[in-house]
Amino acid sequence: MQPSAAPDTVDLAHTHARPLHWLATATATAAVVALAGTLSPEAAEAGPATASASAPAAAGPAAAPDPGTADYPLRCGGAGHRVARTATGDLDGDEKPETVAVVHCEAGSGTPPAGVYVLTAGRGDGAPARVVATLVDPREQRSVTGLAIRDGAVRATLLGYSSPDVPSCCPDQKEQVSWEWTGGAFVRTTGATAFGA
Repeated sequence: MQPSAAPDTVDLAHTHARPLHWLATATATAAVVALAGTLSPEAAEAGPATASASAPAAAGPAAAPDPGTADYPLRCGGAGHRVARTATGDLDGDEKPETVAVVHCEAGSGTPPAGVYVLTAGRGDGAPARVVATLVDPREQRSVTGLAIRDGAVRATLLGYSSPDVPSCCPDQKEQVSWEWTGGAFVRTTGATAFGA
C-alpha cells in the first residue's frame, strides 16, 4: 500500500460543519420527507387497486331492512303509525336478513291493535323496505309483546280478548305464537294459554 501524499494536517472544508451547513442539510431532508409523504399514499393505493381489479371486492354482511321506510297496510284514519318493536334475522335461508316489525296506529290511550309484518330490502339502492308478509293483521285485535327471531323462526306473545265485553285496556288472553318459513310460506304454530298462567 502506498502512503498518501497529502500531509496529515490538511484542513478539508467539508470536515468542519458550520451552522449554515446543518441548516441546509435539515431543510433538504425535510423536503425529501415531505415529497415522499405526498407520493407514498398514491403508490399504496395503486398497488391494491391493480391487484383487486381482477378479483371481486369482498362484500360485507347485508344490512337489515329499515322498518322506518316501509309502507305498511294500516288504516289509521288520518293518525300516524308507530313501529313498536322490531327483530331481525334470516328467515328464509338466503343469507340476507329480514326485519319483522310490530306496528300500530298512534293512539292517545288504550291498547291499539297491532300488525306484525315481515320486511325485505327494497329493490335498488336507497329503496324503502318492502312488506312481503303479514303475520298478524290489526283486524285480529291483538297486542304483541316479546317479539324475537330464534333459529330462523319468528316468536311472539299475542294478547287478546275473550269477548267484546272485555275492556281494551285489559286483555284477558295470551298466546305464544311462532312462524316458520316452510314451503314458500310462513306457517304459524300456536300454544294458547290463559292470561297470567
